[in-house]
Amino acid sequence: MNNLIEPQKMRFHVESTRISGHVSQSRCKQARIDLDTDLAGNPDAFNPAELLLSALSACMIKGIERVTPILKFELRGVDVIVDGVRQDIPPKMESIRYRIVVDTDESDQRLNLLHENVKKYGTVFNTVSPGTDLSGVLVRKDSHE
Repeated sequence: MNNLIEPQKMRFHVESTRISGHVSQSRCKQARIDLDTDLAGNPDAFNPAELLLSALSACMIKGIERVTPILKFELRGVDVIVDGVRQDIPPKMESIRYRIVVDTDESDQRLNLLHENVKKYGTVFNTVSPGTDLSGVLVRKDSHE
């Protein structure tokens, strides 16, 4: 008999509503986000593919926030740039490339460690990765940026 207690699983809940033929809205907790569900496109909202890329970038930043205190990693800021390529048949995100730019004085070895943690422990990263050509880099912010 196994005496191990399983950890409580995190659960998430989102509700989305069609507002009009141009926009829908998702809600969770106290937050709302407009969705581009217009077949012609809506420049004032994120379409589903952009939401996926945003979720991936948020996952990376949240992962960095989670591990920096553990690693005692000092940083001043983080930017994540994500580009995706969609294939038509079957419709899917074919490839995603990312660039994580960290404003820090930490060593290159510590930057590599941070990147490995982002890839290993990111929920969205590890959900997207198996079905998509996902790759990228984590680099130090150039002092001229």
